[in-house]
Amino acid sequence: MKKIAIVILAGIISISSQAQDMNSYVQEGEFGLAIGGAHYFGDINNRAAINRPKFSAGAFFRKQFGNYIGLKIAGNYARLGYSDKYSNNEVQQLRNLSFNTNIWEFSVSGDFNFFKFYPGISGFTYTPYISLGVGVFSYDPYAYLNNQKYFLRSLGTEGQGSPLYPARKPYGSMALCLPVAVGFKYNVNENINVFAEVGYRFTNTDYMDDVSTSYAPDAFPLMPNGQPSPAQLLSDRSYEFGQPIGIKGRQRGNSTQKDAYAIAQIGVSFNISSYRCPKP
Repeated sequence: MKKIAIVILAGIISISSQAQDMNSYVQEGEFGLAIGGAHYFGDINNRAAINRPKFSAGAFFRKQFGNYIGLKIAGNYARLGYSDKYSNNEVQQLRNLSFNTNIWEFSVSGDFNFFKFYPGISGFTYTPYISLGVGVFSYDPYAYLNNQKYFLRSLGTEGQGSPLYPARKPYGSMALCLPVAVGFKYNVNENINVFAEVGYRFTNTDYMDDVSTSYAPDAFPLMPNGQPSPAQLLSDRSYEFGQPIGIKGRQRGNSTQKDAYAIAQIGVSFNISSYRCPKP
């Protein structure tokens, strides 16, 4: 009987001690680093294929407001790119367009933990979470022609900036995004967490891939030597397979749908904590 009483007393002391730790411990926030992959979706990858992921990395700071709500400030780098040759559509393969771009993203998001999260307290060391925010990112699509790199925005491959197409203005190098993410984090010890996160970015641009509207072959005058300019050769690369298809007004992209990208990362974060003074 005495042994049972001792076990019960020990359990009560343990629970009381843990409750006191939970009441005194305050997770102020965390900062972390992550690496992973990114993928583009748009006019060149219009079937949402996930077959050409590229590198991404990021850093963030999260300010915690209680056990469930947090505000995250994050910066991410991602390389995106795709080519018509990866498509199963013969018409798209004949179009023969491609691009790459570097993305630099800054965002602010609100995070919500599904479970109470107390680093270092047994039973409260993991939680799935969701995130929703707003961000801005830079992009500058480029492609290669005869092993030479050309940035496509300045070339106006759809007649942007040409007096023949006054309604087609050159697109910018910055755009807005709406990051939506789901993740899971696990507390290794009082100071360190590991996590995995998958996020999708809706954007307000259709020129991340330099493809949006229709062909404009008359916007590109011949060079002094009588040869086509790089802008003309990069605007319609179907000539590499035979007769060019880029006649004036023919659809080159779909301007009714904006481009998007996804980022999937794993990482580690470090807790910023404090302790409340115990009440008398």
